[in-house]
Amino acid sequence: MSALTVRNLPDETHRALRLRAAQHGRSTEAEVRHILENAVRPAFGMGSALAAIGRSLGGVELDLQRDPSPVRPAQFE
Repeated sequence: MSALTVRNLPDETHRALRLRAAQHGRSTEAEVRHILENAVRPAFGMGSALAAIGRSLGGVELDLQRDPSPVRPAQFE
């Protein structure tokens, strides 16, 4: 696993990172890893990916008609 050193981080930013880490129950180092991971590889679920593809292709028009007949519960014997 790689290591990263961040130099010249303002004290105010470091304090904000420590506070954010404490709020999330993580160490400052773990919080920075979490932030970086989310920034470069955001979580994108399958449904969101498919919706994005659909939007990029212009979407889909569906002409759905609701069946007006009442729904009857299943009969168990």
